[in-house]
Amino acid sequence: KKKENCKMLLKEVKDDTRIDPLREIVGMIAKGKNASELFPAVVKNVASKNIEIKKLVYVYLVRYAEEQQDLALLSISTFQRALKDPNQLIRASALRVLSSIRVPIIVPIMMLAIKEASADLSPYVRKNAAHAIQKLYSLDPEQKEMLIEIIEKLLKDKSTLVAGSVVMAFEEVCPDRIDLIHKNYRKLCNLLVDVEEWGQVVIIHMLTRYARTQFVSPWKEDDGLEDNEKDFYDSDEEQKEKSDKRKKAYTMDPDHRLLIRNTKPLLQSRNAAVVMAVAQLYWHIAPKSEVGIISKPLVRLLRSNREVQYIVLQNIATMSIQRKGMFEPYLKSFYVRSTDPTMIKILKLEILTNLANEANISTLLREFQTYVKSQDKQFAAATIQTIGRCATNISEVTDTCLNGLVCLLSNRDEIVVAESVVVIKKLLQMQPIQHGEIIKHMAKLLDSITVPVARASILWLIGENCERVPIIAPDVLRKMAKSFTSEDDLVKLQILNLGAKLYLTNSRQTKLLTQYILNLGKYDQNYDIRDRTRFIRQLIVPNEKSGALSKYAKKIFLAQKPAPLLESPFKDRDHFQLGTLSHTLNTKATGYLELSNWPEVAPDPSVRNVEVIELAKEWTPAGKAKKEKPDKKFYSESEEEEDSSESSSDSESESGSESGEQDEEGDSSEDSSEDSSEHQSESGSESEAENKRAGQKSSRTKGKRDSEDVDKENENSKTSDSSDAESSSIEGSSSGSESESVSESESESRKVTKEKGKKPKQDGNPLTKDVSLLDLDDSDNNHASVNPVSTPVALPVPALSPSLIADLEGLNLSASSSVISVSTPVFVPMTTHVLLHRMSGKGLAAHYSFPRQPCIFGDKMVSVQITLNNTTDRKIENIHIGEKKLPMGMQMHVFNPIGSLEPGGSITVSMGIDFCDSTQTASFQLCTKDDCFSVNIQPPVGELLLPVAMSEKDFKKEQACLSALHLLSKPRKANRNE
Repeated sequence: KKKENCKMLLKEVKDDTRIDPLREIVGMIAKGKNASELFPAVVKNVASKNIEIKKLVYVYLVRYAEEQQDLALLSISTFQRALKDPNQLIRASALRVLSSIRVPIIVPIMMLAIKEASADLSPYVRKNAAHAIQKLYSLDPEQKEMLIEIIEKLLKDKSTLVAGSVVMAFEEVCPDRIDLIHKNYRKLCNLLVDVEEWGQVVIIHMLTRYARTQFVSPWKEDDGLEDNEKDFYDSDEEQKEKSDKRKKAYTMDPDHRLLIRNTKPLLQSRNAAVVMAVAQLYWHIAPKSEVGIISKPLVRLLRSNREVQYIVLQNIATMSIQRKGMFEPYLKSFYVRSTDPTMIKILKLEILTNLANEANISTLLREFQTYVKSQDKQFAAATIQTIGRCATNISEVTDTCLNGLVCLLSNRDEIVVAESVVVIKKLLQMQPIQHGEIIKHMAKLLDSITVPVARASILWLIGENCERVPIIAPDVLRKMAKSFTSEDDLVKLQILNLGAKLYLTNSRQTKLLTQYILNLGKYDQNYDIRDRTRFIRQLIVPNEKSGALSKYAKKIFLAQKPAPLLESPFKDRDHFQLGTLSHTLNTKATGYLELSNWPEVAPDPSVRNVEVIELAKEWTPAGKAKKEKPDKKFYSESEEEEDSSESSSDSESESGSESGEQDEEGDSSEDSSEDSSEHQSESGSESEAENKRAGQKSSRTKGKRDSEDVDKENENSKTSDSSDAESSSIEGSSSGSESESVSESESESRKVTKEKGKKPKQDGNPLTKDVSLLDLDDSDNNHASVNPVSTPVALPVPALSPSLIADLEGLNLSASSSVISVSTPVFVPMTTHVLLHRMSGKGLAAHYSFPRQPCIFGDKMVSVQITLNNTTDRKIENIHIGEKKLPMGMQMHVFNPIGSLEPGGSITVSMGIDFCDSTQTASFQLCTKDDCFSVNIQPPVGELLLPVAMSEKDFKKEQACLSALHLLSKPRKANRNE
């Protein structure tokens, strides 16, 4: 009935009437119900002009287009029209539906749509184009070459939304085309932190494979360190030669370090798959000394649901075989809880066994004693096997474990007893001479134990040691002959073996018994037993047909058997990449891409270098060349730079990756995280790089300042322009040659140059001082960019680069200019101040900050941004500014009233306040529909200042005005006092 009602409502003319049934249908799909019979009724609405209806129809079509291909094809023209829709969601949905119609005849249409979508302005549409590539490839693999071209284009995309999807397409279509990754490697490393979580997983797995093909093994360094003790008796010269070889043998590639460093923050991710992906990356490509960092995040994942625990524990079990020390500090995290499912308990037991050593075995054995009493019989049996493995691995506790297992033989639970017998049998194989009493005790258990494996183990043990228990063994055979026909096949085979061994060692007592058993086996229903019977009869009973083997029957049956090796089932899994399905199943799954071995010699690292944009080269210092035509060159460059602002800003992230490589040899512990987080870490990179550049500059001038006074140094710097150009070129090279220019900063710097350039060149000493100050300003500006190491032009700031100062010193311009231009602030703090706490505001929270931007409400006003948050579960209405209590002369421009703020919603508004150049508090009321709250804003002194750029002459002129004001203020003050 529900489906019939939906069909009827979908025929209605009004859009509002059709939205509800469509929502119901999509809800049915979400619950897993079949709604395919409604396809004709739904597909009719695909041409609707209502965006909500379109989106719902597309969601339905993506699910059922593959099943109802013929009907979907009828609407293909509508999908093609929708690809040109102004709404990005409609364009993306149309592409998804088109790629879901898996009919070979529309492959050309799909290919054309994917090509157009890959060049779309919306990153969301480009993301869906990357998804469609995989669908088209599975439909028609012959399109591979054309799809690779699109993948290559999308790999260059700088959007974090696209990165994960295009790498997934790369892994599906052409995972062997490593050459497509070279140029994008650094960009992917730097974008990794900002990519959505499932994209991060795909990229990390791909980069793990990439690193194993492009870098040499970092484990050679660790091997060399471990071998140091062997060289104790070598001569000093030999030791030196070996250490030199080690140093030459391995130096970590900067790109290798970039990947390891940029993935480290993702160990804090809330997504378990991301943490697991980073852990496997560290395990497979990081130096062994750094792998320990992954242990704590993996242990943290054990608080997740049981499915996540299962996968994580499997990977920890594999790791703990090779690197016990990584997880020993977290031993208690692997103790079994009563609420754990059996699969989790057994994996934890496996890890505890791997981590067992002489120091902690006593604690673990006490823990195991509790586990043996568990109601979960499978877990109890696994615990007994664990005790056996601990006994074989740690010789100090072998006897203790064996005595404990013998005590378990008197347990009421038959499964526990049976498992104990099997484990004791394996332990006795290692030292059978010392434990004759245990064998006698186990022989008595044959009357009570019914588990076939345990009975077979006891019979095998008695047969192997029949000469040590000559009285008991024949009696055991007699009892077994009685119950031979009712025994399990496994037990029958061991009875036959026991009879053969006793016939060879004690034929006087057992000859007839053995012949009786062989006759019973000759007519058994199981052909394995019949076959074994014939074999044994011919081997041990001599007759005319017996061959040469009869002479060696005793050696064959009573040969020394090798002791069983109790190994972890995870020992052989380390050749699979951790975190993959193949590792979980311990078999190669479809689509698994194997990790290659480390190359002996690293491939050429220059393939990852990105070409430097030519615009950046125009600003390299060439003082003499520019002086020939200063005016023409100056203005023509500014025009060119303004035209190319878009391209230079787009290449910013590529510069970040380049600088990440260059800074590798220096202090590079945090530069990649600054690259990837961009604006959030802008202020951090500024201060760090400013100190670094200032340190370099002070070290270069330290010698001069010790030997000469400041005037003499200024005089020397004045003598030649080329020396200034040279010093600026040195500074430019120290910050890295691969840089990009941002046109806004260059045009701004040119404005200041026009104002300052009109100053005569007579004042040599002050000018030289200005150069050094501008140099420092320039280093500040460099590091306000995304790159921690970049070149002089990086952000829209008013200061000039050192190379421009050197070039412009010789310009002969007029000296009449008093223009003072407002500049962009170099640093904008990200801190906010509490205006209204959510507890005081009954759920309404308000914070304010100073954006340091010119206020649009008035020249004398300070711009203030207020962020309002609704922390309640109800709508807050009519938020506005109420009564204002301002000091004399202070003015305030309030924000427009906010009609309503949804639960959990947030909104940022701007207002302007004229503080009258004072730090007095501006008090006012922040009101809602129901309440009013008194709030205050008090500005720091620094927020009342305006950043300006002026020439030295203008600065001195303004300074003179200030001093005059100071002189005038004294008598006024005196008059007031009088």
